[in-house]
Amino acid sequence: MTLRELRDAARTTLDPVHYDYVAGGAGEERALAANERAFGRYALLPRVLRGGTERDTAVDLPGARRASPVLVAPTAFHRLLHPDGERATARAAAAEGAVLVTGVAATTAVAAVVAAARERGPDPAVWFLLYPHPRREVTEALVRRAEEAGCTALVVTVDSPLLGRRTRDLRNGFTDLPPGYAAENMRGLPGSPPGDLTDIPMHPAASWRDFAETVGMTSLPVWVKGVLHPADARLAVGHGAAGVIVSNHGGRQCDTAAAAVDCLPAVVDAVAGAVPVLLDGGIRRGGDVAVALALGAAAVGVGRPVLWGLAATGEAGVREVLGTLREEYDHTLALCGGRRNADLSADMVARGDAPW
Repeated sequence: MTLRELRDAARTTLDPVHYDYVAGGAGEERALAANERAFGRYALLPRVLRGGTERDTAVDLPGARRASPVLVAPTAFHRLLHPDGERATARAAAAEGAVLVTGVAATTAVAAVVAAARERGPDPAVWFLLYPHPRREVTEALVRRAEEAGCTALVVTVDSPLLGRRTRDLRNGFTDLPPGYAAENMRGLPGSPPGDLTDIPMHPAASWRDFAETVGMTSLPVWVKGVLHPADARLAVGHGAAGVIVSNHGGRQCDTAAAAVDCLPAVVDAVAGAVPVLLDGGIRRGGDVAVALALGAAAVGVGRPVLWGLAATGEAGVREVLGTLREEYDHTLALCGGRRNADLSADMVARGDAPW
């Protein structure tokens, strides 16, 4: 199935409330739409007579070596979409050589996610996402939990001082998980009785100092996710970030935020090669991957399409999404005269109103 067909299959399969949770964004969903629409303003200028019969698209990242250029972006509550939940996603990502970013809002504990990934690959790259927490001891306990599970990097989301006003969820009254589901990584943390859950609070007072403290808690590389402004990218590097993820949270936070891909070139310029930059938001085809890498991204994250695949056919659906995007990207790279990701460059990107 195509990615669009997987999305349609997911829509017929899912509870409409759960479909809206995944599909929806903040406010009038302008930022959500902008992420996809922005790619229509970019076109590639292929180079000719310089390609090869074989291509190498693997990427080396802090916390992942020889990985697919398409990684699984952090998304919540996979068991709402399929009974195997994050385990199915983990197995699929490992089988496709893709980084999986799981995290505090997973409905499967991180140790079980890593164990599932290891069923499909001997050395899978599983990263753990956390939000800045008002209590340092909770953050530190989550860091240790990720380390002990075998995660190879941490990701700190920094664009959520408050929860976005997600119109569909408010309309549907979807404010909590149904019985039988929980954010399992928030169980048994300091300050709560053994086995009880701790909330995932927003932390509007979080600062770069808090981020630097998290970096200091671990020897794992720590990525920062949710950067759009180039000044924040420079601050991230200065406070120890191993990499920067350009993202507007899939349009789920600030509805007036710019499209992620439009912010990518300025962030890449700001970090000036000090750390790798990833892009998260709006990727729906292999050509989008090529545009992002030409604009300076080392790799891209994909969220909603992975969830459509999971809802439609479980592990097989996730593999189909990741494999399709990787193969489409490889095909586009060949058509652009490239043999490696680095053969794509900013001078091969034209911007304007697309003719299609």
